Amino acid sequence: MKRLIALFALTLSLSGCGYNDFQRLDEQTKSAWSEVLNQYQRRADLVPNIVASVKGEANFEQETLTKVIEARSKATSIQATPELVNNPEAFQQFQQAQGELSSALSRLMVVSERYPQLQANQGFRDLRVTLEGTENRITVARNQYIQAVQEYNVLARSFPSNLTGMVFGYKAKPNFSVQNEAEISRPPTVDFSSDKK
Repeated sequence: MKRLIALFALTLSLSGCGYNDFQRLDEQTKSAWSEVLNQYQRRADLVPNIVASVKGEANFEQETLTKVIEARSKATSIQATPELVNNPEAFQQFQQAQGELSSALSRLMVVSERYPQLQANQGFRDLRVTLEGTENRITVARNQYIQAVQEYNVLARSFPSNLTGMVFGYKAKPNFSVQNEAEISRPPTVDFSSDKK
């Protein structure tokens, strides 16, 4: 009988200390992370088709294509596992690689504007629309992940659930951040001194 009472007391203490919330929010962050990975993979799968359609334009800048190919290779070489979200250094590397691919694809799209034949190619236009849609899906998935991690981290840092987190090894998870935070926080320089006559 004493064991049953002790088990009942332990169950009540675990449910009141945030243990079940840790389980729920941990699964929520894993699910959100899986969707982020799914959208990044969708984008990575589009890159070969985009590169192939651009290569058809004889004079297209080879350096731009090379950077896209290298960025995709780097982004897909990082083993993106659910455990990645518990390793701040690996998470940062993953985020940096995905940022480099985003940047390379953006440059590719800007450079492609200079090629009327490429812009007239229906296949390229369709791929461009698909890429834009994928970038939007990535943004939505990242936002959902950011919210899930925020909820989890609040629980991990709040009292008394932080004690439960320490006992069971639930640590705060890394979150997406802005790559060039210092540059973005600096206000742009506006110069109205040019004389317009």
